[in-house]
Amino acid sequence: MPDDTLPAPSLDPDVAARLKRDDAGLVAAIVQQHDTGDVLMLGWMDDEALHRTLTSGRVTFWSRSRQEYWRKGDTSGHVQVVRSVALDCDGDALLVRVHQVGAACHTGTRTCFEAGGDLGAVVGELPAAVAETTPDATADRTTDPEEENQ
Repeated sequence: MPDDTLPAPSLDPDVAARLKRDDAGLVAAIVQQHDTGDVLMLGWMDDEALHRTLTSGRVTFWSRSRQEYWRKGDTSGHVQVVRSVALDCDGDALLVRVHQVGAACHTGTRTCFEAGGDLGAVVGELPAAVAETTPDATADRTTDPEEENQ
């Protein structure tokens, strides 16, 4: 029988110290299909949701509307099995790579971005000088001066 006097395990303090949370204590979690790279959805995690995700093998989010934890697929069967979790360079976003079973979106579509639809953005082109010098304009660049101090 477990000892109820011991505190429940929590998020590793080193990981927690690297997170930059919003005013509600949440970090954006981008969910991506591990083998295709498809971006499936965006959810929100606090320290406990991240801890559950890192230690259970299933993705847990904090529901801002219901004010409760929810594990993707518990009612729908459309589970997200964790393959990896990474923190971005600023500590304010997580990339959760998963094996998605069924639809990721509550509307029944594979991704939430199919359901939302394309907004018709103009497709940009690389400047000719950049396109001529390298097939991948970012291949040899280590930093982007426009993004350094976001």
